[in-house]
Amino acid sequence: MPQLLPFYFINQLSFSFLTLLALIYIFSKYILPVFTFQQVVRMYITKLSPKS
Repeated sequence: MPQLLPFYFINQLSFSFLTLLALIYIFSKYILPVFTFQQVVRMYITKLSPKS
């Protein structure tokens, strides 16, 4: 039925858009701050370590 074809693409587009928004939120809230904190800790460790 060709009448239902646009609804299939709209459904696919909206699902992929919602998935993208969810991934961006999860990465920005939980995953990326851990890497930022890890880099800050590494920087402080290298600055505080005695020069040899």
